[in-house]
Amino acid sequence: MSGSALPLPDSQALAAVDVARGIGRLFARNDIWCLAEVPLRNGRRADLMGIDAKGLIVIVEIKVARADLLGDAKWPDYLDFCDRFYWGLPPGLDRTPLETEAYRPQTCGVIVADGYDAEILRPAALQPLAPARRKTQVEHLARMAMRRHMALIDPLATALDALT
Repeated sequence: MSGSALPLPDSQALAAVDVARGIGRLFARNDIWCLAEVPLRNGRRADLMGIDAKGLIVIVEIKVARADLLGDAKWPDYLDFCDRFYWGLPPGLDRTPLETEAYRPQTCGVIVADGYDAEILRPAALQPLAPARRKTQVEHLARMAMRRHMALIDPLATALDALT
């Protein structure tokens, strides 16, 4: 879930899954429901993307290694698809780069998470999407969630869909 082009070593991949799980639990307690690995229309893929109780879109970019955090030049591409953007990090990762202007600390929030829970260290500023963009994103998320749910209860249904 790191969003990097290269696969992560197993230890880092597990850490990204743990961070996602902790954030998912935090969000669930706050009535924010999310999906992992959501493709965006610009070709990017959000590590976590969700909708809060007010219909606002949240994206979380998960980073589990300093090099991955420092080398990510694509993250601003996510901002056009959400009302709030967060960085999701494991507890031990150095967060000081996120305080620099290059990472827009006045806009981007920070969540620290492990496999059990998460905490918002810095709330994300609201950067409202245009209503038409939000509607498109909500519909995209809803259809993706339904497709994933259908694949769980009937894997053949999604296989048949691919043939049409």
